[in-house]
Amino acid sequence: MNSRRKIIPYNPRLKELARRLRNNSTKSEIKLWQYLKGKQMHGYDFHRQKPIGNFILDFFCHELMLGIELDGITHHFGDVQIRDKIKESKLNDLGITVLRFKDEDVYYRIEDVLEAIERYVTEFEKHTPNPSQEGNL
Repeated sequence: MNSRRKIIPYNPRLKELARRLRNNSTKSEIKLWQYLKGKQMHGYDFHRQKPIGNFILDFFCHELMLGIELDGITHHFGDVQIRDKIKESKLNDLGITVLRFKDEDVYYRIEDVLEAIERYVTEFEKHTPNPSQEGNL
């Protein structure tokens, strides 16, 4: 039984930028992180500002193959929306699902954001065996 995780490529040149982004998180990133860190989301390990391919995801969980992006005001601009679509398409090609939330949703409707993430986790678990549970059947 092969329970090895899929290798996700990343551009090592993004490592330092990711570190800077972690050290300069937006308010919405800080707020959502309070609910994702320390395996609080159903025991899954999330990482902040994770380099994946040639991109950096705001949040990423390898076990779930889930990326979470928080969109601030700049994401309303056409060129940024085009880059977001390209990024999401490339991540989907790697098998990563991307959930997008607006900053104001995190600020004012955090329960709805967490519920959407939990719905994804529940659906994922229905269709994917949990490697840590495989020997306990």
